[in-house]
Amino acid sequence: MTTEATLNANSKIRFSALTGVRFLAVCLVFIYHNRKYWRANLHPELIRLINEFHVGVSLFFVLSGFLIAYTYQDKPLSAASNYVKYFLVRCARILPLYWLILSIYYLDKSYGNFHFSALTYTLAHGFSDLHNLDGLNQAWSLTVEMTFYLFAPLLFFIKKKHLLWLLASMALLFLLFWSIGFIWQIINKNPQRYFKPMMFLLMGSFPGRSSDFLCGMILATAVKNASTWLIKIPYKTILGFSGMFISMYIIGLFQQDMYHHGYDNPIGMILSKTILPASMMILLAGLIYEKTQLQRILGSSFLVLLGNASFAFYLIHISYVNLKLKDWFLLPDRNFIILWIISIVLYKYFETPVYNFCRKLLMGKGVDKL
Repeated sequence: MTTEATLNANSKIRFSALTGVRFLAVCLVFIYHNRKYWRANLHPELIRLINEFHVGVSLFFVLSGFLIAYTYQDKPLSAASNYVKYFLVRCARILPLYWLILSIYYLDKSYGNFHFSALTYTLAHGFSDLHNLDGLNQAWSLTVEMTFYLFAPLLFFIKKKHLLWLLASMALLFLLFWSIGFIWQIINKNPQRYFKPMMFLLMGSFPGRSSDFLCGMILATAVKNASTWLIKIPYKTILGFSGMFISMYIIGLFQQDMYHHGYDNPIGMILSKTILPASMMILLAGLIYEKTQLQRILGSSFLVLLGNASFAFYLIHISYVNLKLKDWFLLPDRNFIILWIISIVLYKYFETPVYNFCRKLLMGKGVDKL
């Protein structure tokens, strides 16, 4: 394994292997959501590990923190109009495909039955513990992602002042979310459970998941500055990959049984907010700096294609599209391959052209594509 000693932080680097990581992350989530079908046939220790494969979402968040910080940093806050354009471009990346699938769901009498909801279209349902699984179940994480996009430029600015200021800001943001839920509870009992209970805030809100994004932001700064502390870490790919899976297994040791998660225990929760995202950060650093077999595989054209189509796959791998497919047929792979074929079609013929159109409309030609 060889390590690149330097990396031109100002050049436009195509992180091909990081795109391939999206494929790995979404596969973890797919296996996690289908684990109930395999519990009787797999070794209990393997099930213990698979029960924590939800961390694929954390990997997405760490990667998102890196990419947004690396790409934008100071640009959005240079003018109010730049901030608005930045946020609208991020909306154009996420919302069109989500709205398409959500609308088809509502138009299907067997599923949504025309019960359209402004909450799901605006992603506001993701702030409620009662409604966060409405519509497309997995869309709760889009609320977390969009909340990060909203606050990211300010967080980058604060981080430039001092990392401790950023940590304090994230703690204050968590306190703000909790306070809203608490005051709402006092006023009218908060029947929709917005911004509560505590476990929902910790696992289903941006402030609760902020350590994932923070690790990505730290990595972006280190790569841009060619920080020696990052470059000098040996065997980053092996260390990060091993650390991620060992952390998952250790967190799993705190599971009450095969139907619960390790983060239900305080120690498991602490590990999921610290060691796990830090390991993911080191893994991503390894894929950037080190020429390894894993870097070559994840950076291959096929896995880059699957990585690019991973958002579409994420939106269809459970909930409406997956259930609709099962109404027609169910292959032994739980329709894994068919779902990827659909995802690639959605990515190439809807997601990409719609995003490019919106981006050019908002920003004009020559804007960096993320």
